[in-house]
Amino acid sequence: MNTLSYKTISANKETVNKEWVVIDATDQVVGRLCSKVAKLLRGKYKPNFTPHVDCGDNVIIINASKAYFTGKKETDKVYTRYTGYPGGQRFNTPAELRTRKGGVDKIIRHAVKGMLPKGPLGRHIMDNLYVYEGTEHNHEAQKPKAIDINQYK
Repeated sequence: MNTLSYKTISANKETVNKEWVVIDATDQVVGRLCSKVAKLLRGKYKPNFTPHVDCGDNVIIINASKAYFTGKKETDKVYTRYTGYPGGQRFNTPAELRTRKGGVDKIIRHAVKGMLPKGPLGRHIMDNLYVYEGTEHNHEAQKPKAIDINQYK
């Protein structure tokens, strides 16, 4: 057996095959949905996955407002943010965020961001995520393909 013929193929920015996918978040649990979305964004489902390269897909999430939390997380979970001023710590629950404009987007992005690598690569990968509360999105020109997120592990 010639062991020199086996080479590890490492993807780079030019050789990576990025696609556009649409995911319907209707009746999906937020955490389970976001873990699968994070894997898609990272490229973990592809055979040429390379840890230090953005080789994942561009993901469009529609009907994000129809995703839900299990248990009492909708009212008991607390998101903390800081304004930058003394005494400027603010707390919100998912139920409060849903009433605000762009609140559902913040919920989904917060969950996905925590499942991606920390640092420049993770921040760059977050730019490939597009979240919409309704069924309409403005990425028809990219010809995204609709996938069933329940088929992924």
